[in-house]
Amino acid sequence: MDNRNLLTKILAGTGTLLVWFPILTPLVLAVVARLTRGRFLLDYLMPAELLPSFLVGGGLLIWAAGRTRARQRLIGWGFGLAIAALVGSQALAVMTGLASGTTEPTGWPGAIVLALLAAYIVLVVVVGVGGVLVWRDLLKGGPARRLEEAV
Repeated sequence: MDNRNLLTKILAGTGTLLVWFPILTPLVLAVVARLTRGRFLLDYLMPAELLPSFLVGGGLLIWAAGRTRARQRLIGWGFGLAIAALVGSQALAVMTGLASGTTEPTGWPGAIVLALLAAYIVLVVVVGVGGVLVWRDLLKGGPARRLEEAV
C-alpha cells in the first residue's frame, strides 16, 4: 500500500502547522507589539500555554511519520522529551513554590525551571523541523521513497 496518499499529506501538513503554532505565535505578537506600541514584548511562556496545539500536531506528525516510515525517531523522541521537559519544569515549579509565588524566582530552582522550559521550546522546534522534513519527503520523494526503490 502506498502511504504517500492525500491522507498522509494532510496529516503531515496539519501536524507541522500545529507544532509550529506555539513557536511562531509569540514571535508574531512580539513584532506586532513592537510596531504598534514601540516596545518589544515577548511572552516566553506562551509555547507552554499553547501545549494543546503541540500535542495534537505532534500526534498527527507521529502518525504521518509512521505511515511514511520517515523521521520516526526524530519526531517521536523529540515529542516525548518535550513533554518530559515541560512536565519536569512544572513539577519542579510546584515543588519549590515557584508556581504559587511563595518562593522568589531566583537561585537554582528558578534556573532549572527556566532551563527545562527552554529545553521544551527547543524540542518543539526539533519536532517542527521533523514535520517539515516529512512534508518535504512526501512532496519530493525523500529518503523513504529512495529506500523503497532500492528494495
